[in-house]
Amino acid sequence: MQSIKDTYQRITDIIVEQLEAGTKPWIRPWRGNARRSLTPRRATGEAYRGINVLMLWVAGQMFGYEENTWMTYRQAQDLGAQVRKGEKGTLVVKYGTFTRKDHEDDEDRAIPYLKGYTVFNVEQIDNIPDRFFGPAEELPTAPVPHIDTVEAFVRNTRAKVSYCGTKACYRPSIDDILMPDRERFDSEAHLYSTLLHEMAHWSGAKHRLDRDLSGRFGTEGYAVEELVAELAASFLCADLGVAHDPRDNTAAYLASWLEVLKNDKRAIVTAAAKAQAAADYLTALDSAAGQEAA
Repeated sequence: MQSIKDTYQRITDIIVEQLEAGTKPWIRPWRGNARRSLTPRRATGEAYRGINVLMLWVAGQMFGYEENTWMTYRQAQDLGAQVRKGEKGTLVVKYGTFTRKDHEDDEDRAIPYLKGYTVFNVEQIDNIPDRFFGPAEELPTAPVPHIDTVEAFVRNTRAKVSYCGTKACYRPSIDDILMPDRERFDSEAHLYSTLLHEMAHWSGAKHRLDRDLSGRFGTEGYAVEELVAELAASFLCADLGVAHDPRDNTAAYLASWLEVLKNDKRAIVTAAAKAQAAADYLTALDSAAGQEAA
């Protein structure tokens, strides 16, 4: 069995390789529309989370998979299907804990572990049942400037958003999100990617998730917070069926993220977990508002 350190290193090496090539692995030319979630799914239909979402997006982008369902070799066999000869699997991880007695204080302690295993996209498998493939979808022929489902999601979080000026940012002093005028955005993908990025920052306020990364990453905390916000935006865009297109985060961010990842092999896993927590928090606010309205 590979050690936890080896698994962290494998994950980090894959992400760093993509960043060094100038590609953010959480961005891809998404197909489909707002009616279908783009978050990777297990054979059971359960959504992958955190770092596993990134790893499967990387594979989907590298190999051009359109489907978002993944399963193990054994799961395919149990369905009477077969992974094609020569197909390469994708690394995902399982989190867990085991109990170990601490001899110094004679107490049981829960020790976290990270175990890697391999999955395959349904497009790599022969004789897979039709239910694992999504319905054929027509790609939109023109940008849609206003997406009601995303607008409703934002309203339901009760985040205060102001469209004015030329800058996008979360302002902690007055606890609001400032966005450029809507007409300044090239497309709905650019607008909503930017807005959800800033909403991820909003979620980290002290009276919300209290996400302070300075203790974990020191002077690199700012770069990691930006990475958390971008990953959270990518997760939310996928759930909402919107393309993720953060055009303002370019070379400078890539360089800072590469430095962090090379210095700390656990950084990308931590950032993905924090991003998932932010996405979950915002999604919970949306769900709660929906229940109140029902």
